[in-house]
Amino acid sequence: MSPVADSGSTNEVRRPAVVAPPYEGDWLGSVLPGVASIFGVETGRAALALPTAKRVCIVLIDGLGRLQLEQSAADAPFLTSLLPDGQILAAGCPSTTATSLASFATGRPPGQHGLVGYEVMDPDRGVLLNELRWEPPTDPVRWQPYPTVFETVQAAGVPVVKIGNPEFDGSGLTQAALRGGRFVGAERLHTRVDLAVEALAGPGPGLVYLYWGEVDGAGHRYGWRSRQWRKALRSTDRGLARLAGKLGPDTLLLITADHGMVDVPHARRMNLADHPKLARQVHVLGGEGRFAQAYCPPGSTGDDAAALAADFTSIIRDRALVRTRDAAIADGWFGPVDDRVRGRIGDVLIAGVESFTLVDTRTAKPQVLALIGQHGSLTEQEQLVPLLLHKG
Repeated sequence: MSPVADSGSTNEVRRPAVVAPPYEGDWLGSVLPGVASIFGVETGRAALALPTAKRVCIVLIDGLGRLQLEQSAADAPFLTSLLPDGQILAAGCPSTTATSLASFATGRPPGQHGLVGYEVMDPDRGVLLNELRWEPPTDPVRWQPYPTVFETVQAAGVPVVKIGNPEFDGSGLTQAALRGGRFVGAERLHTRVDLAVEALAGPGPGLVYLYWGEVDGAGHRYGWRSRQWRKALRSTDRGLARLAGKLGPDTLLLITADHGMVDVPHARRMNLADHPKLARQVHVLGGEGRFAQAYCPPGSTGDDAAALAADFTSIIRDRALVRTRDAAIADGWFGPVDDRVRGRIGDVLIAGVESFTLVDTRTAKPQVLALIGQHGSLTEQEQLVPLLLHKG
């Protein structure tokens, strides 16, 4: 995982460490292809080398970055006990749930699977698509046509069970990013653990994917350093320790995450509405606070995007990396980019480096403006996620 060069800056400034996702190396998208290899199924994607096993249970904890876990040993004794034998992965760009889940399940970089942010432009409609909530409705299979590793493993005869929030069953995001296998919905982590153990109790091979989002939710509302976040982490740690104790000796437990998090006080955010000249150059502001995607008006040229990027840079300075779409693609932020995906990416990208977010209070929903914990950018705090291994 190499640092991102600050090639767009005209002044010599020291930036906090940022990460260029290694889309052919140790990154979130290489986990499931590695799991497929355990079952003798080749996906053609970059795959992590993993221990042999007959069955695999993989847990994804939404919002638990590697650096946050390292600093929370007292609240997560089970998870931190696995750190010495674990690995460090990069989430991908942007470091946000919809993008990361698609990368995780397809083994492909965002520029190929096409889920390139929290809210991104649907070029065919000329409106923003919220890729997490899938609003407004867009055909999820057209949006993300590549097969998932779940589909490939299931087609090879390995039973696949996915366990998550009941409302995720059949959702647009699930159909786009997590196709394949049987979905089982349950609210409580305790119940999800029981369902996972039951699904892996047979003598044959099996793959279970379990999602848990409470850590991310607490971080967004209260910040990842809050007592509420620590309480959510303690509960998660106890639940997964219980899971590890119930799995059989031929079952490999893998625990990872989709992104990390930084806390951004509301006083540190930039409001586009406070900069009328800049706001007039932005047709639509998408993305999210830590990885904003600014779309120029229809008919704009590359020169218009470059001018907008320069104007953003003159105001933001060293608080964020500002790139045009072309520059970000050339720098490999999204990996190889399919033609169908290019127009979904903002003309200008603003990736927070310091304690910074970009919002527009004229259009942002109140619940979004209330967030303290944030993610999406390329910093180590947001990009680095753990991969923890436990075999009974």
